[in-house]
Parts: sequence; C-alpha cells; structure tokens
Amino acid sequence: MPPHSDIVKVAIEWPGANAQLIEIDQKKPLSSIIREVCDGWSLSGSEQFALRYADGPQLYITEQSRSEMKNGTILRLAISPARAARQLLDRIQSHGIDARLEALKELAKLSADPTFATEFINMEGIGTLARLVESGTHFGEMLAFTLTAFLELMDHGIVSWDLISLSFIKQIAGYVNQPMVDVSILQRSLAILESMVLNSHSLYHRVAQDITVGQLIGHLQVSNQEIQTYAIALINALFLKAPEDRRQEEHNNPLDQRLTEMASTLAQKHLRSIILNHVIRGNRPIKAEMAHQLYVLQVLTFNLLEERMMTKMDPSDQAQRDIIFELRRIAFDGENDPSGMEKRKAIYTKDYKMLGFTNHVNPAMDFTQTPPGMLALDNMLYLAKLHQDTYIRIVLENSSREDKHECPFGRCAIELTRMLCEILQVGELPNEGCNDYHPMFFTHDRAWEEFFCVCIQLLNKTWKEMRATAEDFNKVMQVVREQITRALAMKPSSLDHLKGKLRGLSYSEILRLRQSERMSQDDFQSPPIIELRERIQPEILELIKQQRLNHLCEGSCFRKLGNRRRQEKFWFCRLSLNHKVLHYGDLDESPQGEVPLELLTDKISVSDIKSVVTGKDCPHMKEKSALKQNKEVLELAFSILYDPDENLNFVAPNKYEYCIWTDGLCALLGREMGSDLTRSDLDTLISMEMKLRLLDLENIAIPEAPPPVPKEPSTYNFTYNYG
Repeated sequence: MPPHSDIVKVAIEWPGANAQLIEIDQKKPLSSIIREVCDGWSLSGSEQFALRYADGPQLYITEQSRSEMKNGTILRLAISPARAARQLLDRIQSHGIDARLEALKELAKLSADPTFATEFINMEGIGTLARLVESGTHFGEMLAFTLTAFLELMDHGIVSWDLISLSFIKQIAGYVNQPMVDVSILQRSLAILESMVLNSHSLYHRVAQDITVGQLIGHLQVSNQEIQTYAIALINALFLKAPEDRRQEEHNNPLDQRLTEMASTLAQKHLRSIILNHVIRGNRPIKAEMAHQLYVLQVLTFNLLEERMMTKMDPSDQAQRDIIFELRRIAFDGENDPSGMEKRKAIYTKDYKMLGFTNHVNPAMDFTQTPPGMLALDNMLYLAKLHQDTYIRIVLENSSREDKHECPFGRCAIELTRMLCEILQVGELPNEGCNDYHPMFFTHDRAWEEFFCVCIQLLNKTWKEMRATAEDFNKVMQVVREQITRALAMKPSSLDHLKGKLRGLSYSEILRLRQSERMSQDDFQSPPIIELRERIQPEILELIKQQRLNHLCEGSCFRKLGNRRRQEKFWFCRLSLNHKVLHYGDLDESPQGEVPLELLTDKISVSDIKSVVTGKDCPHMKEKSALKQNKEVLELAFSILYDPDENLNFVAPNKYEYCIWTDGLCALLGREMGSDLTRSDLDTLISMEMKLRLLDLENIAIPEAPPPVPKEPSTYNFTYNYG
C-alpha cells in the first residue's frame, strides 16, 4: 500500500460516459494510469490519449506537471498532444473554410499549453501559420485566430524569432498601417511586432523600417484603450532597443521618421500632445497596463538624459567653456570687458563668485563630477536662455545680499540637478509592474528642463525663507527634497499645478508638518503614556488581525506570472468563513465583486500549512532567473508551503495586498504580523485611541510619576458623624 501522500483522488470524464472516480498513485507511470482509464471505458490504443484538466486553461498533464494535481481535481481524457497537433495541422491545411476556421479557433486556445505547443512546433506548425499569413488570403476571424495562435506559440520561446521571414514582417506591418482593420487583428499585429523588437536585434531594424511615427499616432487617437496600450508598448519596445546614437539625433519632420529615430521624435510636440489629449486626458480611466506603459515611456524618455548626466566637462574644451561665458554674459548684461588681461581675470573671478560657482577661477571644474555632469550646465543654460528674467533676478538678487546669506546659484543648480536625477531615477530601467507615471511630464516638450526651472525657483525661495547661510546648504537641500517629493506624491496634472502644490509647501509648512509628526511621537514618550499604550496594544493588534482575516475571507484576484503581451490570466483565492480552508481557482478575467466558493475548485487546509515565505525564498522566484533580478516582482512575491512538500505561489497586485495577505496568513498560523502596513496601522490606531482616552486631559501636564501619597492626619476629628 503506497503512502497516503502519494495518492490523489480525482474524477475523470469522457464524453457520453459516466465519470470515473479513481485514486492515482503518483509513483506509478502516467502511461499506466491512462491505460487503466481507457480500459475502464473499453477504449483501445491508450498511447493515443492523454489527461487534461477539465477546468481553467485545460492544460495537458505530463510527468513533470502531475505533481500539481490535487485531491478533488476533475480531469478529462483527451486525445494526446501529438495526435491533436497532427489533426489540427491537417484541418488547417484543408480546403473547407468552416473546418479551417474551427481548427484555427481550437488551435488558438490550445497554443497556450506548452506540451501541445512543443508537439505542434515539431511538426513545422509555425511555418504553416506563417505561410497562411504571408498568403494574404485570410481575413476577419480566421486571420485573428491565426495571429493569436502564432503569438502564443512563439511566446513559449521554443523557436527563435530570428527565423521569421521578411515577407511575414511586411504583412504584419501592413495590418498595422491599414486605416481600417479589425480590432482583434490590429491588437495581435501590434503585439507580434513588439515581441519581434524585444526578442531579436535583427528584427528590430526590419520592423523599424516598416513602421513610422505617423502611422502609430492614428492608433493613439482611437477610443479603444487596449489598442492605445499596444501602440505605446510598441513605441516603448522600439525606444528601448534603439541604438544610442539614434536616440540622441534631432529631426525636423517627426511624423515621417522611421522608428529607428523614435527616441528623438518622442520629444516632438505632436506625438506628446496626442498621448496627453487622447490617452491621459481621455474620457476613460487609465487601466493598470496603460499606466505601466506610460510609466515605461516616462522612464525611457528621462533616460535620454543619462549620457549628459554621466559626461564630465572637459576644462580644455573651448566650446564647453563658452557656455559658462554665456551664463556670465547673460547675467551681467555684457558689461564692457576691461582691456587688461589681469583686470579681465579679476572681473571674471568676481562674476563667477557672484554666479555661485565653487571654483571662482575655473568654474569648469564644478562640472567634472558625475552625476550630474554636463546635465547641470544644460539646465542652467536653458534657464538663462528661456527664462532669462528669472535667471537674472535669481543671480542679481543673491549677489546683492550679505555674503553670509547669498544663495550660490551655480552650486545649487548642480546639486539640484543631482537630486532630481535621484528622485526621477534617471538612468535606471523600468520596473515590471510599476505604474508610477506623472501626467505633468507629458504636458511640455521640454518637461525636464521646465521641471528644473520650477525647482530652482523653489530652492531660491526656500533659501530666503530659511535665512540660510553657506553652512546651511545641506539643510536647505533636504528641505527642498522633501518639498519636491511631497508635491510629486500629489500627482499634479501640469507644471502650473506643481507650482501651486509647491507654494502650499513653504518652509513654514514643512516645519509644521515635521513638528506635527514629531509631536505625535514625543507626546507618547512619558512613562504613564507608555504603560497605557502597552495595555491598549493587544486590543488594537486583535482588531488588525480581524481586519486582515476578513479581507482574506472576501478574497483577492492575482495575476498569473507570464508574458505581458499575452492576454491577462488571473486566479482567485479566498479564505473560508470558518478560517479553516483556503479556496482558489483560475478565472478567465479579472472578477467584478465576490467570487463564489463553488467556482474555486482547489483548496488547502490551513492545518496543512507549514510556513509562509516571501521574496527570493519563494519557489517561483528561484525557478525564474529573470524574475530574481526584478526587484519589483520580488517585493510582491510570497508562497504558502504545505504538506506534503507542496507550495502555492502568489505575486500580489500591489504592496497593500501583499501586506494584507502575508499578515493574514501569519495570523492564521499564530505568528506575528510583521508587515510595514501592520506597523503603520498599529501606530495610527493606537495614536487615535490614546488621543480619545486622553481627551479630558488636554492642556494638562501628565507627570512622569504618580503624585506621592500624603501622610496620615494626626486625628480624624474632621470626619462627619451622621448618627
């Protein structure tokens, strides 16, 4: 008798017959199990059959995946992957239109299965689908199913994208360039082009030759947000793979430029305004995938600054030195230079000191540190040229102050540029799953430079408000960083809105916020308050625990790890009301509202759970080397380890859900809830509860120790006699 842990009880269906309820011995070969099942229905040729899941994606069960079967799983006896692949390939090449359509429809569904995909590809199925597309004779649903199957098969990574023919690329590009094409065909065509660009260097050049910015702009003006998302995803892919020399080029006719020059074109007004008006300010809420693509576009656009940020100034380069001369000339209005060399040097040294450079003799040396390198000088020149009045006002205003209170413009501009690069993470690749885009950066052709101009004025204003001296430089920069980060967190929709937010975050307001935060901490440091806090804490922790468990009972939807270019696949998990069982199962789409337990076919007993692991300790993070390097995914990953050596893997949709679920699972296991959210909730709720309890003691100083007990009176004659 095999051990209990090796036995899985399942139901197996076959059309027109009663289901078989059998016990599968996991140590027994799968072929033997299939043979026994076939014998039960008197079916010959068991080697022509296989087992598939009856629900969800209906994947084939293999020797590698059989361990994922759970008790109570419903399976279906089906023809083997090789036989199914051969039949579909024959039907696809048949002359009957209806038969071919049904075959392509079924193929589009089966292609997501890696076992079937391997068999189909081994039969030269990819080439057959490519020839169907190249022929140009398929339209409508038939073409949509063909492209879907092709993309699903290629996304398994079994076949190299480099094998794709030039005629196939031209045909797909033609669908994108057609003014009136079916939405499903356009979606898949854009997705295929994106995959080509991301997976093959040679295909990047071929795609970029066939697609222009003007052709993609039309797809950004449609009302279908999915089409817009695929179009921006293709722009991002081409932008990401563009050679460095192409990214920095300037062009005068952006709509006619090939996508090899996409990076330079992105700064052009027409494309930016289309994205702003038809996507960001459209009539539809921005979905998560669109927000991610806008975030990627923002990051890639700012990364164009990396080269200048990491370029040191060459003090011997006359062209670069001329920029510093130009800054001096604009600030001091081209005063007549003295004729003598010594006098001229003395005047220059004085002017450079007034401009706020650290090195008064040779200010070029101030730009030899990276970051920010030459990017700081670019920002200063932009301010001087495009906002000349502001530039002159800042310089002259500070040069007329007392020496100890003057704000050194040059030093401030260099340090501010470095700070902005850190805040906006210039030079870093986009994070998978991050949606943190800022609409205001899409409202101006020179958003970075304008952002700098707003911030340098803020710095000058804060310097005056703080009555700072040179010794206070670092303190001022800390305040300015806090002002900027607080304002950005409010997601201003334009640069004017940003200015309004920053006006509300004056130095006095920052002090008030800091003092408020500090007082809320200091108020609770006296011994009586600490004792009261310790008494309240267990009640609050129990309240937080119940909130976490209630959330688990409502359940959450999780996205399956996979290729972003594929259609989103989801699964749902929730805790039973008696807190004894976790129910989970696959879903076709993200649910709206609560998912009934009846639809969740799999379950885990809480009593079987051994532990909860997070981050790089999760099995699915160890298995996928690419994901291990993705900090964003690692921070949202957690797994349940349960008997007998099984695991259920999660990637939370956001940090909030991650904290809720890890806390809830730890609470179920009787362990401490240690997430950042728990600490934050605990502090907030305890603070609120203590303020309510201490309301009657407002403005009354609470002593450090209880008052002393007075001595007993010498007599008690003062007592009343009521007799």
